[in-house]
Formats: sequence, C-alpha cells, structure tokens
Amino acid sequence: MADSVPRFTDVDVDLAAEVAPAPSRTRIFKPSDDSMEVARPAERRRTFLSTIDLPLLVLTGLLLAIGSLMIYSTTFDWSYQSFGSDTYIFMQHVRNLVIGGAIFLLLMFINYRIWKRLVIVLLLITIATLIAVLVFSDLTFGARRAFLGGSYQPGELAELTVVVYMAAWLSSKRTKVSSITRGLLPFAILVGVVGGLVALQPDLTTTVTIFVVAGIMFFLAGANIIHLVVVLGGLGGAGYVLAEHLSYAQDRIGPFVAGLTDFTQATYQARQAMIAFLNGGWTGVGLGQGLQKFGFLPTPHTDSIFAVIGEELGFIGAAFVIALFVLFVIRGLQIARRAHDPFGSLLAAGVTIWVITKAMMNIAVMINLIPTSGVALPFISYGGSSLITVLAGTGLLFSVARVTALENLPERKKPGAHDDRGWGNRWTRLPSDSSRRSAERTSPRH
Repeated sequence: MADSVPRFTDVDVDLAAEVAPAPSRTRIFKPSDDSMEVARPAERRRTFLSTIDLPLLVLTGLLLAIGSLMIYSTTFDWSYQSFGSDTYIFMQHVRNLVIGGAIFLLLMFINYRIWKRLVIVLLLITIATLIAVLVFSDLTFGARRAFLGGSYQPGELAELTVVVYMAAWLSSKRTKVSSITRGLLPFAILVGVVGGLVALQPDLTTTVTIFVVAGIMFFLAGANIIHLVVVLGGLGGAGYVLAEHLSYAQDRIGPFVAGLTDFTQATYQARQAMIAFLNGGWTGVGLGQGLQKFGFLPTPHTDSIFAVIGEELGFIGAAFVIALFVLFVIRGLQIARRAHDPFGSLLAAGVTIWVITKAMMNIAVMINLIPTSGVALPFISYGGSSLITVLAGTGLLFSVARVTALENLPERKKPGAHDDRGWGNRWTRLPSDSSRRSAERTSPRH
C-alpha cells in the first residue's frame, strides 16, 4: 500500500515548472535621479512663467519705455546746458527706474497677503512721516512736501498706504461697510486724518487723489451710496474752504474758470499745452523735434510731459498712450475679479483705480478739463518717489495675479474646494481642521 502512495520527486517538480506558464511581471519604469533633476528645473520654469501676468507686463514695459524716451527728449538740452552732459538727468531717471524695478520685483514675489498683517504698521509710519515733513522739511515754493531735497515725498507713499489699508479694512469680517458706526465713521476718520495732513503741506492734488481712490474702493466694497456722497461732500467742502485760503489754489482755479468760456484767459500751462497739441497734428513733428519744451511748457519732463508727447508723436501717439492706460485698467480689474479673497480683489482694484486716477488727472490738466495740478503721469513722468511708488503698487498688483495663478495650478487645487466668484466673497472655501475633526467625531462609524 505504501508503494501506491504518490510521491513528488525533484523530476516531477522540474517537469511541472517547465509545463506551467511563468507568471507575467510588469516592469515599472522608475526615472533615474538624473532625469528627475532635469525635469524639475523645467517644471519650475514652466510654473514661474505661468504665474506672471504677461499682458500686464507688456503694458507696463511699454509705458516705461515711452516714458524713458520722452524724458530723454525733454531733458537732453537742459541737461547739457546745466551739467555738460545730455544724459545726466536721464541717468538719474534710470537710477530711479532701477530702484523702482527692484522694489517691483520684490513685492511681486512676496505673497500680498502678508501686507494685511503689516498694514497698521505701514499706516502709522506714513502718518509719522506726514507729520515729520510738516515740522522738519524745508519750505519750498510755499509748501513743505518733501525730504532729501525733494527726492522723497511722503504724500506719494500716503496714496499707496491708503489703498492697502482700505483693502485690508474693507475685507475684514468685522467691518460693516453699510453701518454708520462700523463703516462710515472709521472711513471718514481715516481719510480725513491722512488727507488732512497732506492738505496742510499744502498738496491739494494728492489730497483729492486720496479722497477719490478711497471713495471708489469704499463704494466697491458695498458702502451705502448716500453715506458715501455725504462724507465725500463734507471732505470736499473742507478742501474747498482750505483752497479759498491758499493763494496758489486761487491762482489756478480763477484762470481755469475764466478759460472755460474764453481760452485766452486760461492758465499759461493750458495755453502752451494746446499749442503743443496743435503743432503735433496727427503724426507729430518727430521724436526730439518738439519746440514747446524749450522754455514754453513748464516742467515738460514731469507735469507737462503728455503735451510733449502730443507735439512730438502727434494725436496718434497720444491716443496710443491713452489706449495703454485703458488696457492697463481692464487687465487690473480682471485680476481683481479673479482673486480668491476679498483683500486681493480690493487691493488689485484699488491699485488699478489709483494709477488711472493719477493718469486721468494729468491728461485732464493738459486739455484744460480740470484746474492745473502737480500730478505726474504714471510710469512716464520723471520723478523719484512718484515713479518708485507707482512701481511698488504695480508690484502688488502682479503679486495678486501671481498668487491667484499659483492657486489655480492643478497640483495646487484640493479636492472638494468650492470657488465663489462673487465680488464680496472670493476665497476658496474649505472646512477648517477643527470643523473637520468635529464632523469626524459626530459621524457614525461602520
């Protein structure tokens, strides 16, 4: 019986191994370390480029390029006569452009949300410098507006600080914009204090810019229109009373009103600007060939630079500059609409409104639509603090666009997120850790 019991020998095992098919093995490709090192820089470059807003970058670059050309055109003769070099003043502009460009890049790569936590410090520093300039700066042409021989004007920083502070305050959940006590009064106090300190320098142009930009941001955040009209009307009335006691304001408002009916009675700057536009015609007299900048137009490299553009580049060139600003506004508001949080939306909208307000005021003076003011044309006019501050604000705008693009990348998106594109509530809502743990404790376990 023992012999009938089957036994498996080595031969049987070998035979079974030959007959039975070997199990299939799937080879998994694992990239080597070298290939990963090559792929990662390429991926980084692709991610970096995808987060930069190229249309806005092109618009900003064109405006800066036009500004550099016109600044050289308006200063080469003056620079040669005064300093023995036709590029001396232009190189100062290049220096300011480099400083502003460095600040622009820094603010573009920093997440804009950090400024929401630092905005109180920025506001206090700004108020301190506005007080200091009234006490310690030198009296120049009847005003105290700048330090370091006119290189640093705190009023320019105050404009940007108000934009950042308004965006942070209006986006706070504690802020009830339509309320009088939580919305209207804090708004009036903030704008009144900052604008009042600027008006005391006196600098009515910067004061008006602060009032207009802050008012529009307050309206966009959902303020009661009646409240807004009352506050801005009160602030405007106070500004008018102040202007009545300032001789330089009366000298500008009087000729402006007279020039509305008789252009020969308009301000000297408005008349010389109109001559420049008439000389330019449709196509202009040619870059560098304008005549009004030689002792006729006051400050042709700053306040009157748009009139020089009209003379040398003609109506077409002036219209092209205006078109660039219009496209800048469109792109800026698109960035504001796409931002994921209210602070980013209001910050992008505020910077955009601030830039276009300054541009509109400069151009309106040149065509005699508003009284003469000292506002520079953004990106184009010569200036230290004005150019650097505008580039800093533009860097914040790019930061909003960059952070939004980063959060929209597929690998950054989290499952279950819900995007709300409404103006008042733009962030991606995800349950917090505490609410998630609470849900896990209360849910039944199977």
